[in-house]
Amino acid sequence: MKDFGLSRSRVPSVFCLLLTFLAVLTVTANAAVGTTPLTISPSNISFGNVPVGTSQAQALVLANSGWFRLTISSATLSGHGFTLSGLNYPVTLDGGQSVTCTITFAPTSAGSDSGGVSISLNTQGNGRQHDYFAHPNSTTVSVPVSGTGVTSGQLTPTLTSLSFGSVQAGGSQTLSETLTNSSGASVTISAAHVTGSGFGASGLSLPLSLSTGQSVSFSVTFSPTSSGSVSGSVTVTSNASNSTLTVGLSGTAVAPGQLAANPTSLSLGNVQVGTNQTQTETLTNSGGANLTISQATVTGTGFSYTGLSLPLTLAPNQSTTFGAAFAPTSAGISNGSLSITISGSSTSFAIALSGTGVTPATLSATPASLTFTNVQVGQSSTQTETVQNTGGSNAQISQVAASGTGFSISGITTPVTLTPGQSASFSLTFAPQSAGSFSGSVPIASNASNSTLSITLSGSAIAQSQGTLSVSPVNVGNVTVGTSGTQTGTLSATGASVSVSSVSLSGTNPSEFSISGLSFPVTVTTSQPVSFTVNFTPGATGAASASASFAGNGSNSPSTATLTGTGTAAPVHTVSLSWTASTSSSITSYNVYRAVYGTTSCGSYSNIGSTSSSITTYADSVVTDGTTYCYATTAVDASGESGYSNITQAVIPPP
Repeated sequence: MKDFGLSRSRVPSVFCLLLTFLAVLTVTANAAVGTTPLTISPSNISFGNVPVGTSQAQALVLANSGWFRLTISSATLSGHGFTLSGLNYPVTLDGGQSVTCTITFAPTSAGSDSGGVSISLNTQGNGRQHDYFAHPNSTTVSVPVSGTGVTSGQLTPTLTSLSFGSVQAGGSQTLSETLTNSSGASVTISAAHVTGSGFGASGLSLPLSLSTGQSVSFSVTFSPTSSGSVSGSVTVTSNASNSTLTVGLSGTAVAPGQLAANPTSLSLGNVQVGTNQTQTETLTNSGGANLTISQATVTGTGFSYTGLSLPLTLAPNQSTTFGAAFAPTSAGISNGSLSITISGSSTSFAIALSGTGVTPATLSATPASLTFTNVQVGQSSTQTETVQNTGGSNAQISQVAASGTGFSISGITTPVTLTPGQSASFSLTFAPQSAGSFSGSVPIASNASNSTLSITLSGSAIAQSQGTLSVSPVNVGNVTVGTSGTQTGTLSATGASVSVSSVSLSGTNPSEFSISGLSFPVTVTTSQPVSFTVNFTPGATGAASASASFAGNGSNSPSTATLTGTGTAAPVHTVSLSWTASTSSSITSYNVYRAVYGTTSCGSYSNIGSTSSSITTYADSVVTDGTTYCYATTAVDASGESGYSNITQAVIPPP
């Protein structure tokens, strides 16, 4: 060991070891002659693009990679927008030690900036070998820095609001929106939130970054479930300068298109075969959205429609009118329908159709001809004529007139409309002014298929006789209501023979009397009276009367007689039954059974009543005149019912 000029005895051993260690360090340090032991990481700082108004920091690590102590006395920074922090001068770093500082770039305007960090430091030792106590050396180390200031991120929507207009409730409509990064810095969209009933968004996968000028499109859907106006918004959250971007949403939900028909069904009534009839139908869209009628289909023989050009779109409250026609080819009732198909609907709208094909109107006369026999000159005779529409359509009678000497018509005023099956009656009178035979007719003009119907008239007139006709009064007497009684009357002539041409009834109860046994005309001679029969059918109890008027050529024509009769109540019949009591003491009651006797035997029995065991009689008052009944009884005890007793019959007399 080299002698340092110190007495070993006076230097502690620890100090000797320290000196020895320093010597070793000196040797090691001298091996790094001509280099800077300060290591800088990173050796170059680049901030890239930093939005104006914001800042970005990076760490700078300073390390002593040598053996000697380093002292950083200062650090200066050049360039715009760059700052340095984290160093408290002087900074001393022994070998292996490091210190971290921060470089910040905060651009105030757009553009590129560059500069550098100059670090001044001192090191101990001059690098000579065997120089154990180094002398300080000063040096400067530089680190380049750079960055670019860019404008802040800005999101711009293509549409500031989305209006969906009218959308049918239960349906949906989709609109597209586009967001564009219109700035010089990238933008990150972190969230999107939709408000408003029925609104929804799709097509954004978040988070999403947009570089400068880049765009993203997404869809907004309006799916309302009920009618009414709805508003909402899409709020987009990002790191752009407009960090919260709101796009307004609006839409109106309307009720679906609803088709209404007026009338809801069409009855085209009676239409003559071979012709046609049309009725008007109106379709109205009573809903809140457009609807399109795509097809119309008619079912049913003879039905068709006209004036409906398809497809046809109806706006809300809009109507269209068309015709439904019925042209039957045969008589009878026809039913059908008009089915309306609406685009987008799985069901059709149906209008019921009905009509009746009818045959043309046809008139018939009853009787087809009228004959007036032996009407006395100066007298008159009247008969009734009936015209009926036997066809299937209405008939309108426009004119009725009587022709021929002595004939006239009354009781009908034209025009007369007869529906199918309807009839009209009128009177024809023959009033001759001289004796002889006469003819005429009644032409009936109408729109029926037999447009001119003619009724033939004929009559014979006789001169007045010098004879007088007598008619005996007739009293039929008592007749049970619901039955008929008869009595004979007599016609007699005095002075000369009398020709009787007709008889008519009038008075209080003419409908309950009738006269038969005469075939007109009837000649009554002075020597031979003529008999006739009076029929009386009372409709109620009590006295009834009528007047019979016989017309002829007698001097006293018409000759009258009184007809009388009395209606009496029908007798009430009761069948009284009795039987011998059973010898058994356990009998509790008796049942009575009845059957109607047929041609040769009794029919099926039915229970008509019961009595207690002490009563062995029964009265059956519910019987029908002219009917024969069979009766039987049975005995009843706790164990059941006996068989029928002997059978007895009761005959109810006819009325």
